Parts: sequence; structure tokens; C-alpha cells
Amino acid sequence: MTAPNKPKIIEQSHSVDKLSLILFIQPELIYFQGHFNHFPVLAGVTQIDWAIFYGQNLLHCPKYFEGMEVIKFQVPILPDSVIELNLQWRKSAQKLYFKFLGATAQDKKQYSSGRIKLSNNE
Repeated sequence: MTAPNKPKIIEQSHSVDKLSLILFIQPELIYFQGHFNHFPVLAGVTQIDWAIFYGQNLLHCPKYFEGMEVIKFQVPILPDSVIELNLQWRKSAQKLYFKFLGATAQDKKQYSSGRIKLSNNE
């Protein structure tokens, strides 16, 4: 799946309720413009947006946002990074769990994680 202003998907695997994406974070992505000029980092709100986007498009999660829980941003994601995004949809709780992790042998850090509440109700 290629989408404008999203990272390049290098590899993906998924089941009914789990998804793993290996992403290349291109430095030219719009999200780095102005955030910050001398030390560009991927904003937390962008990471949440990507988790929701891929959850809805590849795991078929509901489309209405209802809140977030236990959101943690531990390490900044920089341009030219290779990152693994793990998603798990728990339908009974209506929650999308996400983790951004280092995806190389040299990088096994956890960058961020959290839960996002989604529903079919407006």
C-alpha cells in the first residue's frame, strides 16, 4: 500500500487482528518540515496518525476516534530511520495497540507505544 506523505513500506505481514510493517522514514516527508529545522524529528501526533491510518486501512479498524491511553514517546524517530510498526486490534475492547520499534540489528529500541480507542459510532 503506497499512500502520499506516508513512509515507504519495506515489508509487511498481517493476520486478522495483527499487523507488522517495516517502514523507511524518508527525510523528504512533509512531517519533518518545520519540526525542527536543525534537528528534524517525527512528531508524536504523526506516529498516532500513522497507527490509525494503517489500522483502519489494513486491519479494518473502525473509523471514529474516541481517545488514547498510555501513550509513551521514548525515543525520537529521525529521518532515514528504518522502523517497525506493530499494530494489534482488540475488537472486544475497541482498542488499537501500537508500538514503533527499531527494525535493524543495531537498533532494537522502543520508540513509542500506546492504545487508541476507535468505534463505529459518531
